[in-house]
Amino acid sequence: MIHVSPWPPVAIPDVSLADLLLEHADARGDAPALIDGLSGQVTSYAAFANGVRQVARALQLRGIRKGDVVALWSPNVPAYAMVFHGVSLAGATNTTANALYTPEELRFQLIDARARLLVTIEPFLERAREAATGTAVEEVLLLDDLLGGDASYAPVTIDPAVDLVSLPYSSGTTGLPKGVMLTHRNLVANIVQFDARVAIDEQDCVPAILPFFHIYGQTVVLNHALRRGATVVTLPRFELDAYLALCQEHRATALYVAPPVVLALAKHPAVERYDLSTVRFVISGAAPLDAQLQTAAAARLGCPVVQGYGLTETSPVTHVALGDARAPAGSIGTLLPSSEAILIDGELCVRGPHVMAGYLNNPAATAAMIDADGFLHTGDIATIDEHGVFRIVDRLKELIKYKGYQVPPAELEGALLAHPDCADACVIGVPDEEAGELPKAFIVRTASATATVAEIAAVASARLAPHKRIRLVEEIDAIPKSPSGKLLRRTLVERERAHAQRLTGTDRSSAPPSRAG
Repeated sequence: MIHVSPWPPVAIPDVSLADLLLEHADARGDAPALIDGLSGQVTSYAAFANGVRQVARALQLRGIRKGDVVALWSPNVPAYAMVFHGVSLAGATNTTANALYTPEELRFQLIDARARLLVTIEPFLERAREAATGTAVEEVLLLDDLLGGDASYAPVTIDPAVDLVSLPYSSGTTGLPKGVMLTHRNLVANIVQFDARVAIDEQDCVPAILPFFHIYGQTVVLNHALRRGATVVTLPRFELDAYLALCQEHRATALYVAPPVVLALAKHPAVERYDLSTVRFVISGAAPLDAQLQTAAAARLGCPVVQGYGLTETSPVTHVALGDARAPAGSIGTLLPSSEAILIDGELCVRGPHVMAGYLNNPAATAAMIDADGFLHTGDIATIDEHGVFRIVDRLKELIKYKGYQVPPAELEGALLAHPDCADACVIGVPDEEAGELPKAFIVRTASATATVAEIAAVASARLAPHKRIRLVEEIDAIPKSPSGKLLRRTLVERERAHAQRLTGTDRSSAPPSRAG
């Protein structure tokens, strides 16, 4: 059965991404578009638009033409926005690289994307040059090298449905990272779809802690906010006190975050030191958010805290729960307008104008991801209720198989996070001869914790069916996560595998994890 969005369809403008973003920018004049959260420097909408045109002209003078690829390797700073959209205006494609990459990881992306230019910041320059060695990169530039010059760029004809504007790389949690080909139509469509469900305007202030190199930060924070005339305040890296201070100083209204930030907003004592009364809503994405944690954060902040859902391959948003009374805590809400979904053996599959053109240089992976009917297979197990509200149960490939039962790690993590002494948690399956796999929890305790990790796990397990109970537990200093906040289970799986190899080899000195139930 194909499920259709309950919201009215939206008209997708047949324009380029830059044209959509610049449509009202000049008319907004001195209104603040971007603020550097560290220096306080303000970039007006008129200056933003002029900067985008300067970048397009500077790129054209360097020989960049339609279809060329320009790599951006930088944390969130205002100049990032102007360079990204200047590349777009010049008809080129942005490939946005993770700011935490090593030179070796960056080199892989530069080669795979066939980037001609690499644009970065001064502290990254030496490593950027190292990464560019042996690639097709002709020049390594700083963001500011493309700004401040002539703005008389030569207009480029764009076919929105065909021409690529963004080439982010998937997280690589399965196999090597893959270039996700996103057209102008993909991103324009998702901005318009999201805008129909999440209303912001010139009065709103959006702190940008989600990285612009990630599609969540790129579409939802940067592009949607600038399209609507809001003010985007950048932070190059997330630190809780700096973030809370920024929210207070700039009277933030719309918070787009990942679950670890919701966890801090719900539990961390630092939150009490700041005035967050201007915040109208919080949208969490990039990873599942436990219903109890969602409710606790909403109660503490006094505003809606909801989930959204999407993938890099869907530009990214497919669902959001904001302003929908049908969507209870723990759900991802309903489909965005002009989109469809189907559940195939429980797997959520989506179709719409925001679905990628495919994976770069990888037709086999594209065919495996998008079926003959145009549905993109998300790899997530979902349910849908009678109101069209979806819930994500877990990742298809991350389900733990305990004695034939499917155990979703996210559900166990939610039970652990409900304990006041649990600051963070991640659950994986570890091989077991009898059961197949045993659920193992890695737990970070709060600074004031009195319960042991085994006691935390026991309390959580008491809330779960017998086959879902946590069988092994280990205390850890921090849960590994991607910059977008996604749990890197693979890192812990590999760590566990290495630990098991040591125990079965010559090194038997390591202590085994605690049993929990």
